[in-house]
Amino acid sequence: MKRTLIASSLGLLIALTGLGSAHAGPGHDHGDAPAAPSANGPQRQPDGSVFLPKPAQRQLGVRTVVTEAAELPRTVELGAKVLMDPNAGGKVQPLNAGRIEPGPRGLPNPGQAVRKGEVLAFVVPSAAPIERSNQAAQLAELRAAKALADKRIARLQELVDTVPRKDIEAAESEAASLAARISAVGGGLSTREALLAPVSGVIASAHVVAGQVVDARELIFEIVDPSRLRIEALAFDAAIASKIGSATMALGDKRMPLTFIGASRSLREQALPLAFRAQGDALDQLAVGQPVRVFVQTKDKVKGISVPVASLMKNPANQTVVWVKTAPERFEPRTVTTEPLDGVNVAVTSGLQPGDRVATQGATLINQVR
Repeated sequence: MKRTLIASSLGLLIALTGLGSAHAGPGHDHGDAPAAPSANGPQRQPDGSVFLPKPAQRQLGVRTVVTEAAELPRTVELGAKVLMDPNAGGKVQPLNAGRIEPGPRGLPNPGQAVRKGEVLAFVVPSAAPIERSNQAAQLAELRAAKALADKRIARLQELVDTVPRKDIEAAESEAASLAARISAVGGGLSTREALLAPVSGVIASAHVVAGQVVDARELIFEIVDPSRLRIEALAFDAAIASKIGSATMALGDKRMPLTFIGASRSLREQALPLAFRAQGDALDQLAVGQPVRVFVQTKDKVKGISVPVASLMKNPANQTVVWVKTAPERFEPRTVTTEPLDGVNVAVTSGLQPGDRVATQGATLINQVR
């Protein structure tokens, strides 16, 4: 009984000792409670707006623009591609099949400047062995006949006082005819077709190497004038051709003005081809066959607010939004509807009010704040 009482007392003492505070050993301290997040950094507010301090705005390069309402031309975006000007470009094709030989300056390379009439390459005509044999036999017959005609003329010259003058002239005419035929047949056996540059410009493409055998009418070289290019757009609404006011082409963040030349009177792939002439200093950035976007501004007007394309963002619901600066350090997203304008700017038809400050530069970074 006494031993049982002592054991119970020891158990109670151990239990009471275990209720005291326990301390971790050196190096195992987990620190204090986690620090509260700083309220001075960029952060997304519960209402969806973004708090962006002034130092962060300068660091991110945020820029805004004050919007203004205006009557903007209704614009249609068309798919187009770059073509060579038919008056300033050309193709080089042989008239006969044969083997390619380099010209005086060798075969031209893409990008090389050439002048009109310059020899780019030669084509040695190809002929079957039986054809060349027949031409050689014909040439031998003509040379024999020419030799006989020369001897006849020599005999007639000795009898000039007794032979009528017309006989001598007939013999001389026959000899001259035989000489011309010999020259023509002999030239056909050894002549080469010279491939000349039809216009001045640069080589856009080259499709042959030395010694290559080509067929007649096969494309050998393409020559374009980089300062004179055409843009062909396809319009599925034929009425656009009568409403064109101006047109521009987007090249990155630049705009290139276009001059409307005319519209075709036949459909291609159920669309009406529209021809434009490209102008400006950015023509060296274009290549024949390159797809581009053309913005045709019609004579119809639409009321809206012009903002840069760089201001348009997407929210989690995949809606188009812009970020409006409502306070010195606060930006709010506005859902907007837009129409194309000129490739660099768009027309906002709803969602903005005149006088709103819309973020143009740094809008992507504002949209990423969480």
